[in-house]
Amino acid sequence: MYTDTKLEEEIAAIDLMGPEPSDEHSRELYYIGKLRTLIAERSKEAGRLLTACTVTFGCQMNARDSEKLIGILVQSGFAPVETEEADFVIFNTCTVRDNADQRTFGRLGRISHLKKKNPYMKVAICGCMMQEKGNVDKVRKSYPFVDLIFGTHNIYRFAQYLWEVYSTDKKATHIWEKTDQIVENLPVERKFSYKSGINIMFGCDNFCSYCIVPYVRGRERSRDPREILRETESLAQDGVREIMLLGQNVNSYGKGLENPITFAELLDEVCKVDGIRRVRFMTPHPKDLSYDLIRVIRDNPKAARHVHLPLQSGSDRILKRMNRHYTKEQFIELALKIREEIPDVSITTDIIVGFPGETAEDIEDTLDVIRRVGFDNAYTFIYSPRRGTPAARMEDQVPEDVVKEGFNKVLTAVQESARTRSAALAGRVMEGLVEEVNSQKEGYVTCRLSNNMIVHVPGDASLIGRFVPVLLEECRGFYYFGRIVEE
Repeated sequence: MYTDTKLEEEIAAIDLMGPEPSDEHSRELYYIGKLRTLIAERSKEAGRLLTACTVTFGCQMNARDSEKLIGILVQSGFAPVETEEADFVIFNTCTVRDNADQRTFGRLGRISHLKKKNPYMKVAICGCMMQEKGNVDKVRKSYPFVDLIFGTHNIYRFAQYLWEVYSTDKKATHIWEKTDQIVENLPVERKFSYKSGINIMFGCDNFCSYCIVPYVRGRERSRDPREILRETESLAQDGVREIMLLGQNVNSYGKGLENPITFAELLDEVCKVDGIRRVRFMTPHPKDLSYDLIRVIRDNPKAARHVHLPLQSGSDRILKRMNRHYTKEQFIELALKIREEIPDVSITTDIIVGFPGETAEDIEDTLDVIRRVGFDNAYTFIYSPRRGTPAARMEDQVPEDVVKEGFNKVLTAVQESARTRSAALAGRVMEGLVEEVNSQKEGYVTCRLSNNMIVHVPGDASLIGRFVPVLLEECRGFYYFGRIVEE
């Protein structure tokens, strides 16, 4: 994270008329500096400041990547806007499920008419979806108005690609199959002033049979812990009070470093940073969530009382086919251990229904886990075959009517569990971070508790970013209405 002063000093030290620097960081700043002149010329020609918009699909890591994309655009001379009628629109894509691909293609189709009306408009598409050759070919053939295409491994070259597109007015495609580099110290335009994500690692080595992520995000690569702590300290100095440590499987953090460090040790160090009041993380894998991590959360009040622990299925047979590397009973033992050590913890999960070969007996195993663990909430999904994954090639795909029956049973069980867990908190006073004005109820703001529960309380925008004591009065199943009480 940069201060403006540091960024300007670094750009000023670069000879923008000379050859591009060899190191990635200086190269990106070199092209930002060159873009400033070019975009200023285009803005003068247009008679207005050129605008830019990022459209983000998918996970928290994509959201963090989009903050980097808009940060580079802003530093290059664009004005950020929320509308796709901008002069530069970039789609940061997700490809975890097929419907994510279709949503992106639908949005691309709708934007074509906007480009016809705006001679200054350029369109880009990047992210996980572009790591699949079939999708790149489809964009180039069916959406020829797209000016720039790149993937997940080379986001730090974005300014260079912008320069290429604007200086030549030609289309460009840059897809890398892999990378071993991590370049993180780029300009960032944060969506929220009071909270931020921090990438601690990239890629995944688990190769769950239904998941495309290892193929589009690459193998696991961990950031240097010193860089993570420096970024945390910088964010704290800039007013950030809550951070989320991000990785496809944070439990694997540190294994490939020259001086290995565990995720538990990293979390402990991050919690020591002055100014940071709450630390979250996403996402751990049940197969290697350690007791040390449980202990760090238990003993550190800054660590959020929320563990997202993806189950996916309660059936040992299905878990093996999914390549998840744990059993039903191992998962339950871990979840109950977390509850025993951290009594006020919230445990949420992911569940897939309709995986190839799943039977009614397998669904009953999943329902048994839901009842025994007592999840506070769950994201339930109907299995969607992803081209390029082993599960998509399995022959025993489950009929749609059978999937829906199982899904409804799982959803009902999750909702009952969540209501029971939520109702038990009624009457308690808990600390909430005010995140936004409630768009549905006038005169209210929305808070998020340490356990990730949402509480709506009377208030106005002046409270955003503040931690306040909240009385939980009226349970609405997954969330509460309450009020701020005197400290």
